[in-house]
Amino acid sequence: MIMSLTEPVETCSQRGHAELTVELVAGQSAITTAFARSPMKLLTPRSRGQSAWAYTSSFGGGLVAGDQTQLKLHIGPDARCFLGTQASTKIYRNPARRACGHVTSATLAENSLLIFAPDPVQPFAGSSYSQRQEFHLATAAGLVLVDWFSAGRAARGERWAFNHFQSRNDIFIGGEQVFMDSLLLNPSGASPLSAHVTGRFNCFATLLLMGEPLKNAAADLLAQVSTMPVKRSAPLICSASAIRHGTVLRVAGEGVEAVGRELHQHLMFARDLLGDDPWARKW
Repeated sequence: MIMSLTEPVETCSQRGHAELTVELVAGQSAITTAFARSPMKLLTPRSRGQSAWAYTSSFGGGLVAGDQTQLKLHIGPDARCFLGTQASTKIYRNPARRACGHVTSATLAENSLLIFAPDPVQPFAGSSYSQRQEFHLATAAGLVLVDWFSAGRAARGERWAFNHFQSRNDIFIGGEQVFMDSLLLNPSGASPLSAHVTGRFNCFATLLLMGEPLKNAAADLLAQVSTMPVKRSAPLICSASAIRHGTVLRVAGEGVEAVGRELHQHLMFARDLLGDDPWARKW
């Protein structure tokens, strides 16, 4: 079970809790609050500028059985923030299936922008993991959300060998829920995942552009993907759909690197919004 976002969020003095606040100070986005407690870590290589950058990490490089982490984000009026991860989120073996998961709760004020783009979740064989992410946008705020995961350590033969994987994203604009995306995978359950379900693909990603500040970028993404040919047995496929207040892109690929390059291509517009390319050294 993961923590419910309907319950009061307790103080960040609790184990595994982190908090980040970005506000506009003297015309620049600045990190005004950054706190994390083990196993969570917050890295802030660019704490002030056209946009503020932060990366989440964890002691031990991932989550073990019983870890429950939570991140609270607040982006103030007119501020811009990029949030990523130091590396992929590794979910270690959990044969007892003890609760292991992460919750993100983010609020975006008027005319703010959040680019939330972690590296993929990598569930190891025998692992169990659940995550929930809620984003509450003011009517003129913008959100870029990247949510992706891999089959596990495929090079070691651990392909879809985890016990449980669950992910849910909820987006609210002006207090109204406008988007919900939920996924539940139980490879080792009564109906295990197999090649008949995932085929040749080892990585799946969702890219969401939502909100008034990203209206043009969302339209461009939809137009671009709609003209891409779909080839038989292609190593990577994409589809895009118009949704209320934005566009959602789905990507499936045989490898994590190929999916990462595809996401980077569709995120190039963000360089101008952020003042630099946070993925330049990764992809």
